[in-house]
Amino acid sequence: MAIPPPPGPDQPSAPSPYPSYPGQPHPHPYPQGSHPPYPQGPYPQGPYAPWPQGYSPYNRPTPVNGVAIASLVLGILCFLPALGLVLGTVALVQIRKKGERGKGMAVAGSVLSTVGLALWALLLGTGGLTEAWDGFKDAARENNSTFSLVKGDCFDSVDGSLEGLTYDVDKVPCAGTHDGEVFASFKLPAGAYPGDDRVTEVADDKCYALEDQYAMDTWALPDEADVYYLTPTSQSWRLGDREITCVFGSVDPDGTLTGSLRRDETTLDADQLTYLKAAQVLNRAMDSAPDEEYVDDDLPGHKAWAGRVTDALDEQTRLLTGHRFAAKASPSVAALVKDLRSAREEWAKAAEATDVDTFYDHYDTGSTLLDAERTVTPRKALGLATTPPEYDPEGTGEGTGEDNGGDAGIDV
Repeated sequence: MAIPPPPGPDQPSAPSPYPSYPGQPHPHPYPQGSHPPYPQGPYPQGPYAPWPQGYSPYNRPTPVNGVAIASLVLGILCFLPALGLVLGTVALVQIRKKGERGKGMAVAGSVLSTVGLALWALLLGTGGLTEAWDGFKDAARENNSTFSLVKGDCFDSVDGSLEGLTYDVDKVPCAGTHDGEVFASFKLPAGAYPGDDRVTEVADDKCYALEDQYAMDTWALPDEADVYYLTPTSQSWRLGDREITCVFGSVDPDGTLTGSLRRDETTLDADQLTYLKAAQVLNRAMDSAPDEEYVDDDLPGHKAWAGRVTDALDEQTRLLTGHRFAAKASPSVAALVKDLRSAREEWAKAAEATDVDTFYDHYDTGSTLLDAERTVTPRKALGLATTPPEYDPEGTGEGTGEDNGGDAGIDV
């Protein structure tokens, strides 16, 4: 293959594939993939001016300092004001070094935090902080334990039950139907949570002991009424809840109570109050019977019990004779006092018995004189309930104390 010699002075140049124009140089081809150089010289003036100093509309704005934001938030909330003041100072230093935005936020956060520090110092110095904390704890107790229930309130539980765990109850008028009626409350001592079993044990013992201070006329209690209680949980205990609330409720899972069961100094007249207080003296003595059911198994214990009943009969007689009853009730109360004095003699002899048979002889006679049916007439004259409670192996009527039993409650 022959290679043509390069053009020289004696050889004509190869013709250009590009046309030429008069007065213009021949254009030159450019290698594949290259671009022709931009034309030199001034740009023609147009209606738009160039962007000054190389600024582009796509540049990012200067960021806001995050520490300044945190300082402002703490200052507004007045929460940890000392930290808010420190963060505000740090933010100002960072803003100067990095050229960030947020100086106003940092200054505002520092100022508000300074005000917050002054307020905290004032509260600490005057005791206002302690009062605020106490108020918070009281609110926690009200909202997380007994739901602000007080003696005499009636309520419905969420599911209609007075057992298990609940977080809320609804107060309702006592005149209508309701799940529970508050008759007492008391607080447990401070300290570590004693445990569910211990809390229940204390509630059971004390609520039954307080029952007759609210429902003094035990004969007026419906057969289905029993004692329940609202107790603190380990969670509410940590918030300061120490209160146990004693309530009456129905033993029927689907039942309710109707009307208030309150029979105390707020609802009774002077004659009724005196009579029931005297009856309670004897009831407490009768409830102190020894654990051994049979006299043969514990004669000394039963003799000591008979001595307590004797003393109670003396006190009951003193209370009834020391009060001037209305003319309508006076004769029947006098007849009752006569029976009480006779019964007192028999119980005193039982307390001095030297053998089981002698004890039983005087015990039987004394118990007959205290039969509940003997009190129906004075009760009717006084306007009290006249139907003796049904017999219960755990206790009997007015003369021996009434105990419906039970062991139920709500954890709150």
